[in-house]
Amino acid sequence: MRKEQKDQLINSLCEDIKAYPHLYIADIGGLNSVQTSKLRRAAFRKEVKLEVVKNTLLIKAMEKSGVDYSELKPVIKGETCIMLSNINNAPAKLIKEFLANNKDAKKPILKGAYVEESFYVGAEHLDALVNIKSKSELIADVIALLQSPIKNVVSGLQSAGNTICGVLETLSEKAE
Repeated sequence: MRKEQKDQLINSLCEDIKAYPHLYIADIGGLNSVQTSKLRRAAFRKEVKLEVVKNTLLIKAMEKSGVDYSELKPVIKGETCIMLSNINNAPAKLIKEFLANNKDAKKPILKGAYVEESFYVGAEHLDALVNIKSKSELIADVIALLQSPIKNVVSGLQSAGNTICGVLETLSEKAE
């Protein structure tokens, strides 16, 4: 591969890394073509960009991106793919679901991740990454907490109104 081609790949990879706030590094080597195809389809459905990359090009792109990814450099060895997403826990859920649905597959294996401006190195962090709530989930939780007292007040007022109406109806029927 010529230097110009490598530079183009590095620039393209750097733009991809900059475009997504969450970066996962995984090992999918050893998957057969059917499993790889299933993984790619699942990634597409979950809006996760999956790319198999050369380690040296990934390191150069990471250095060029403007974010200090030095904590992830030790895990960039062997066969490497990156998973990029706008939703912080989507790639982690993808990996976990894929392993659960394909019992014979031993991979993908999480090598490391950069999520919510924090680094997670090692496959043991997969469950923690799955349980991280996305921004939209956190907003929904806050809204639900804020609505709960209002719903109780409205419900109480409605039931009190219904009770009074019921008593008045009963009294008016007895008067006749």
